Amino acid sequence: MSGSVQQEWMSSLETCLDTLEQRIALNGEKLLVIGVSTSEVIGKQIGSHSSDEVARVLYEVFAQFQQKTKVHLAFQCCEHLNRALVVERETVRLFHLEEVTAVPHRNAGGSMATYAYQQMKDPVLVEQVAAHAGIDIGDTLIGMHLKRVAVPLRSEVSTIGKAHVTMAYTRPKLIGGPRASYPKEIKS
Repeated sequence: MSGSVQQEWMSSLETCLDTLEQRIALNGEKLLVIGVSTSEVIGKQIGSHSSDEVARVLYEVFAQFQQKTKVHLAFQCCEHLNRALVVERETVRLFHLEEVTAVPHRNAGGSMATYAYQQMKDPVLVEQVAAHAGIDIGDTLIGMHLKRVAVPLRSEVSTIGKAHVTMAYTRPKLIGGPRASYPKEIKS
């Protein structure tokens, strides 16, 4: 991939993350689930052409975003690891997650989760999370890892490379029915 293509991916992802951050305060008390099909980013069918290069380029943006916001990142593996997630051990402790045993690799976990695992200080896998927000690059189906209630979020960017992008943030459930009152602004 040329440097200009990589820069375009990075710029698109930065725009998506900025849009997400404008809607929900992502900080050290929040968890962001990330699903990426590196195959889809380069225009191939999901799971068919894992790309370490795409993973490296996108991870750089996610790592900078994490440093800036302090949000905890959870990188979803592919279905061969039952969509387990790569997180830092500190995240397991803070969010009371249950660790599972596996090490992702390109053909069982996918390039993005594998690259994240290799870059993290103390990576572990967990079977599930209830994230406050998520970004799905390439239709990897991150919804199972979002808290209820998930609210779709649109950005001016709808693709990264050739991959479709979907984002969501979550909010508390509205309860009580027609007689209930709700705050004018619901905090996520």
